[in-house]
Amino acid sequence: MSKIAHELKEHMPFTAVGALSGIIFMLLLRNLSHHTAHNLFYIFHPLHIVLSAIVTTSIYKMYQSKRGKCNIFTLILVGYIGSLGIATLSDSIIPFLGERLLNLPYAAPHIGFIDEWWLVNPAAFLGIVIGYFFPQTKFPHAGHVLISTWASLFHVIMAIGGAVSSIVYFFIFIFLFISVWVPCCLSDIVFPLLFVKKEKV
Repeated sequence: MSKIAHELKEHMPFTAVGALSGIIFMLLLRNLSHHTAHNLFYIFHPLHIVLSAIVTTSIYKMYQSKRGKCNIFTLILVGYIGSLGIATLSDSIIPFLGERLLNLPYAAPHIGFIDEWWLVNPAAFLGIVIGYFFPQTKFPHAGHVLISTWASLFHVIMAIGGAVSSIVYFFIFIFLFISVWVPCCLSDIVFPLLFVKKEKV
């Protein structure tokens, strides 16, 4: 729990900057069409999944390798669920809940691994392969947090359908922050460590 609290605290400033960049982009792109926002979401969402799968797989492999043999089936399961499941929560579910609470006109959940399965699922497996053969964490994790912010952003832009008030932008900032802060720390750090076996005494 102390590790989780530490990681959440460490990620707060970077996530806040990412969410602020999202609001700036939203102001600049407020006239973006629904179709264009949809296409951009399906660029950033799969990219988010690739980076998330790299980090999740890498964390599991690096920690498990210190404690014994790394089970390839468990590694694939950790990389797949840790990236797809939590990225869907971050990029789609939490933004959708925010959109509904704000009563945005085109609020709808976009479940990438179902709606665009042919694009999103291979992205997860690509990240798993990279994480297995070239385990790394720092750069993919930083990129993951930023890309996740932009994926969530374009999900919200799809729902706006026109100009909104300043107070709505404030609440969108809050939802962008939450949708990235907790899920990204969970998927990259907490989730893979749950599957690492304890060292034998």
